[in-house]
Amino acid sequence: MDPKVLCPKSIESILSKSVLYNITMSKIFKVSLLAATLTLSGSSLQADWPSFLGPNHSHASSQGIPLKLEEGKGILWKSELPGEGWSSPVVLDGQVWMTTALDDGKSLRALCVDLESGKLIHNVEVFHVAEPEPKHKMNSHASPTPVLEDGRVYISFGMYGSACLDAESGKAIWKNTELEHDHDSNGPGSTPILYKDLYILNCDGTELRYVAALNKHDGKLVWKTNRSNDMSDSQPSRRKAYATPAVFTIDGRDQLISPGAYRISSYDPLIGKELWSVDSVGFSNVPVPLQGEGLVYVTTGFPKPQLWAIDPSGKGLVNDTHVRWVNKRSIPAKPSPILVGDHIYTVADNGIVSCIDSKTGDTIWFERVGAEFSATPLHVDGKIYLFGMEGEVIVLKAGTEFKVLAESKMGDGFMASPSVVEQSFVLRSKSALYRVRGEGAL
Repeated sequence: MDPKVLCPKSIESILSKSVLYNITMSKIFKVSLLAATLTLSGSSLQADWPSFLGPNHSHASSQGIPLKLEEGKGILWKSELPGEGWSSPVVLDGQVWMTTALDDGKSLRALCVDLESGKLIHNVEVFHVAEPEPKHKMNSHASPTPVLEDGRVYISFGMYGSACLDAESGKAIWKNTELEHDHDSNGPGSTPILYKDLYILNCDGTELRYVAALNKHDGKLVWKTNRSNDMSDSQPSRRKAYATPAVFTIDGRDQLISPGAYRISSYDPLIGKELWSVDSVGFSNVPVPLQGEGLVYVTTGFPKPQLWAIDPSGKGLVNDTHVRWVNKRSIPAKPSPILVGDHIYTVADNGIVSCIDSKTGDTIWFERVGAEFSATPLHVDGKIYLFGMEGEVIVLKAGTEFKVLAESKMGDGFMASPSVVEQSFVLRSKSALYRVRGEGAL
């Protein structure tokens, strides 16, 4: 710059401008340092995992995550858990929350473990059920995963009730037992989600079938929308579903994509109005929908699940106009698919892993990996982690060629899906909670 432009009229002006310059540069340095720290955190550290499948639908970026998981190697701590529960661990502000059931489902409880020490700090009975209905041998009475937000823990036990707890004390802020439906002797499955001021839950029983939203602040009902397909002539067991919905922003508008028995529906998440629907196949749906390539991807239910790609721009019943492709080859009934770039990766319950072109629906490869699965795959920095029901941990390379990078075994089996926090796994086995870090972690 021309020195004449900077030349002041007095010494006082020079000093004043120097002080302002130093203050400004100091602020710029601090902001730059903060931005660099945040960038580093975003690229290498997963700070929290507050909901089922995490903030990015089972994707994490974290250097130092181990390829092999084995007892006695890289385990920061292992905590035995009381009762039985398949809910996945969720993490926020140094707390790990899950649910569990004791006394054959009579005592439905929330558990909180300290992230740093593994110490159990809360074990709270949320609901007591005098006569719980039977459950499927593959399920638990505590399978829906909690959702964490700003010092609150939102919990569902399906037909037995929903609740919000204070994260610090573990005490109930509100409870709601008005969302009546049955689980058809299978136990609860649908995980709640949060959207703005709403707590949203699928309630798909054999008689009562609807989606509902509660006010997340007080637990009062905001809207309730019955499923639009008439299934009164169907067998009761074929009317049920256990899927978790998802909200996606599509052409500037939020849509709640919610699979139910024999129908996939989109709703306005604020008021519950159905926007469009597709008649699909199957019941007892479980996996979470995906979004990508201008489409939504939804897994249908039993007895033979399929993966459907739907253009979400329609209105009303769009069976004949907006279904873009259907893949019927070894699609999972329980583990949710994940989308990595242009490819959808699935692991079927029987251990067949597939890579599917998200644009065309064509299967690029499929292979059997020799285990059975309930947990959803996890993508970490170009690697796909699979967690088996007997403790198998299989790591694949993400890409158009099938390649196994590592195989190991830990614990007594994984029904819950994994979490990644601060360069470490937080894993719930059938009986314990682990925090595991690799050799390359900081």
